[in-house]
Amino acid sequence: MFRLDGKVAAITGATRGIGRQMAIALAEAGAKVALLQRNVNDHSVQKEIEARGQTCIIVPCDLEDQSQVKAAIPTVVNELGQIDILVNNAGIQRRSPSVSFSESDWDDVINVNLKCVWLLCQEAGKFMVPQRKGKIINMASLLSFQGGLTVPAYAAAKGGVAQLTKALSNEWAKENVNVNAIVPGYIATDMNEALLQDETRNRQILERIPAGRWGTPEDFMGTVIFLASDASNYIHGHLLAVDGGWLGR
Repeated sequence: MFRLDGKVAAITGATRGIGRQMAIALAEAGAKVALLQRNVNDHSVQKEIEARGQTCIIVPCDLEDQSQVKAAIPTVVNELGQIDILVNNAGIQRRSPSVSFSESDWDDVINVNLKCVWLLCQEAGKFMVPQRKGKIINMASLLSFQGGLTVPAYAAAKGGVAQLTKALSNEWAKENVNVNAIVPGYIATDMNEALLQDETRNRQILERIPAGRWGTPEDFMGTVIFLASDASNYIHGHLLAVDGGWLGR
């Protein structure tokens, strides 16, 4: 039920952190993996996957170049024959008080974190809906539920990802295409390095997490396999929190 043998999975943002571990998990479960990357010369994750005996290709996909974004899924299908799983993991962050938040930062965050997710979902849907099967897994955020501080564009984008996930699910569930999202809590990755180094803020965050620890990228390996596999066939439009209990407190 949890195996992905014979499946083709495409994933963005897999060169490090959560994305890296999810890509490795998909490969270990049996999937062929297409890494949608900006830096096509970074073969580190590809080598790790191939060392496990699985097929892995790198597809050019700079999320700031929408022509590459639109071409990525057709390229995966052309090279690997099909697309069964899409994981929209990549994202960027910009921080500034809202009164001084620049329009360029707003556009960058919305385009990468929301518009590109939409475009990749749309392209994947063009193949998944006719074949009447597929799994799309978006990366939402705690800020899909909460407003955050000094991150208006990120909060808006991740709120949009949550609603996009539900909207696509409403259309595609009857086509046997599952569209769900993962909601990471506070995870020890590069994006949160400043918070990890801030003694006061780090303490406040840990006090708020029922599990008593920051999450790790490895905490997402089982989650992505579950949502990508037949084990989740009747789960549609769900936002699955991997947050150590943060949202329930």
